[in-house]
Amino acid sequence: MRFSGVVGYGESSETLPGDGVHENVITEVPYKGDVHREIGRPHPGENLNNDLSVNNSISIVADAKANEHFHKIVYVMWQGVRWTVSAVEVKPPRLLLSLGDVYNGPTP
Repeated sequence: MRFSGVVGYGESSETLPGDGVHENVITEVPYKGDVHREIGRPHPGENLNNDLSVNNSISIVADAKANEHFHKIVYVMWQGVRWTVSAVEVKPPRLLLSLGDVYNGPTP
């Protein structure tokens, strides 16, 4: 299956210079690639409804930003949902992004 979507990068930034308070600023960058292992499974949580996580990987063709800042990738938008990236494997010229739970953090 083909992938065309955005990858979210997180960068810590001070809210006001010198105040010592940091926030995670998200930047989204579009990428194309392939989806591997389309498996979704609910897992018990503390919520009324079970949380959903996936055991998928998305292989993207990495550009200079992806190669230099792969450690800042926090989520991938796939199937209309932002999924947390649980691991990144560098396989030049691609990055293999392992997906986990639904991402509920800051967005741009």
